[in-house]
Amino acid sequence: MASVNPFRDINITASAAHYTFRSPSSPNAPALVINRPSGDMRLAEPSALGGKRVTSIAGILGIVRLRLDKYIIVITKALLVGRIQGHSVYKIQATEFLPLQERQLHDPDEDTYLSLLRTHLRTGPMYFSYSFDLTNSFQRQSTADTSLPLWKRADERFFWNRYIQSDLIDLRSSNSAVDPYILPVYFGYLNISTVVLKSTTLTFILITRKSRHRAGTRYFTRGVDEAGNVANFNETEQIVVLGDATGGLGGDQNSIGGKQNSQDTQILSYLQTRGSVPVYWSEVNNLKYTPKLQVKNLDLAMNSARKHFDEQIRLYGDNYMVNLVNQKGREERVKAAYENIVKKIVSSPTESKESSSKTSERFREIEPTAKISNLDRLHYVYFDFHHECRGMKWHRAQLLLDKLGDGLQGQQYFHSMEGGANNVRSNQKSVVRTNCMDCLDRTNVVQSMLARWTLNRQMIDVGVLVEGENTAAFENFEVMFRNAWADNADVVSRAYSGTGALKTDFTRTGVRTKAGAFADLSNSITRYFRNNFADGPRQDAYDLFLGVYLPSTTNNISSSLLFVDRRPILIQSIPYILYAAIFLVFAAFVLPRPTGSGLASIRIFALFWLLVGLWAANFVRVHGMLYVNWPKLNVPGFAMDGYAEALSKVKKDKFVGKWVERGGISGSRERGSSISGGNIRLIHLEEGKKRIE
Repeated sequence: MASVNPFRDINITASAAHYTFRSPSSPNAPALVINRPSGDMRLAEPSALGGKRVTSIAGILGIVRLRLDKYIIVITKALLVGRIQGHSVYKIQATEFLPLQERQLHDPDEDTYLSLLRTHLRTGPMYFSYSFDLTNSFQRQSTADTSLPLWKRADERFFWNRYIQSDLIDLRSSNSAVDPYILPVYFGYLNISTVVLKSTTLTFILITRKSRHRAGTRYFTRGVDEAGNVANFNETEQIVVLGDATGGLGGDQNSIGGKQNSQDTQILSYLQTRGSVPVYWSEVNNLKYTPKLQVKNLDLAMNSARKHFDEQIRLYGDNYMVNLVNQKGREERVKAAYENIVKKIVSSPTESKESSSKTSERFREIEPTAKISNLDRLHYVYFDFHHECRGMKWHRAQLLLDKLGDGLQGQQYFHSMEGGANNVRSNQKSVVRTNCMDCLDRTNVVQSMLARWTLNRQMIDVGVLVEGENTAAFENFEVMFRNAWADNADVVSRAYSGTGALKTDFTRTGVRTKAGAFADLSNSITRYFRNNFADGPRQDAYDLFLGVYLPSTTNNISSSLLFVDRRPILIQSIPYILYAAIFLVFAAFVLPRPTGSGLASIRIFALFWLLVGLWAANFVRVHGMLYVNWPKLNVPGFAMDGYAEALSKVKKDKFVGKWVERGGISGSRERGSSISGGNIRLIHLEEGKKRIE
């Protein structure tokens, strides 16, 4: 019978005909053989195979098929970051791609695909364990079938490498002995700390799992899709383990369930979720600091919103939907859309509103008055975070906790006793689903407050604290708690927006500092440039790794030189004209100045290039959509429409329009007719939008 857990050690043997993977610690287990160059896989006896041993690896991350070849992605270096009940947990630090073919010539598109994937793996925080299911909460694990292989128990939403494990999973249908080679990995955040709280040693764990469905970057992935998946969906679990001191890096890494003392080990877990507002909406990059907001007709999103909340209720029970967007300005349209969709899908909704001295609408609640359908387990709560917590008065978010009131009390939390007569003492019955526009900065503030409120309740319930005490009063624990949640905010934000979260100096220290304000300014500027000029490739990397875009299914004509800039030459040259003008104007002022008529010439020269620079800068500003670094693989519909509109506007320009019409090697009509060139590209886009689950 095959092991239910993945191999901890794997040796690779390579030959011209195949790669062979085997575990030296399990000499009787069959070896995995992947033929070259076909990629066909089989299990065989290790002694029957030849080849030269190449290296030892920590696991097989998966197999990806690109346009010309398949590549085996192996984990070459993994860092032990801690233990959960004695189970070692690792963070991926280095990977390597093993090609099935030995290509003599390089293909530009293939090289770009590989570069995108390598960057994704280098920058994406991914974790795994050989013996513990990191993709599932403790509550879900309590009802799991432990006789199943680890990968079969994994929550498919958070099984980040599920797509690139498809070949191994397909092989498993005919031979279960492949199970130990399938290693589930999750993407997100992990903190494991052993800390003392009021003379009680405990293990504090914070896990955030990012969903692989509708994953992407800030402005290219918003709202909900047709399957009911929302952008930037993350599940965060806060765990406290009492009576077990194996969470640190000391001790025996192979021990399972080591005890601090003779008392039963207690597990206390609390879950929260975050995700984009589940309607069809987007923010369209155009180089302006505040992008253009689009919200589509709500009737189009009804079915998708129903699917989303049906799944959320099935997985978590009642959903308390906390909305933190602004009630005025551009965000008001997203708020109104969310409220209208909730009123459409719950039975006989009733609304209530509460004002304050700061705002006419501090709270708005929407509750179903009947329990006719499953969706009547939705409870909408709007909180005007912007006005109530202005000036870093985040303690005022306590008002939201008070408003949740009975719902928060009745929510409970997961509590189990390892070794006790009755293992599960209580289950969490509902979840708070929090969002702001990006589900980042404001969301993390509220989630950390809910986590602290529940933690205090848990510690009082189990007798670590007494009624009236607060974990914040214990300095060592408080420093650890604040830093864990601030680090969590940074990781979630970096994956979505490209920078760490804002205002984390307050989260870490409870004080707003000048250094923190400067860091926020730096992050805001960095976000602007990344979101406009760097997020296209990041989105492409998400789509490649997760199987949203399949290079192997596109025809050779449409995929040739996919990443080449096909904009008209004049459009491409404007930024370079701007850079040259800035340089020349600067040079005119700093270089030695002549006298007499020469000085007048220099002034005319500087004035000329100043005017050219101003014209170029204004051109880029007015036609900003032509200069955004859009995704090349799955281009958003709003990007294609906006690009075509911007290009059409340029062609009507009396000064440059004729040059755009004439420009280009193969004619500007083809080069500029879509975001990446021609009708062939449009066909290619449709082919690329296939998804493997």
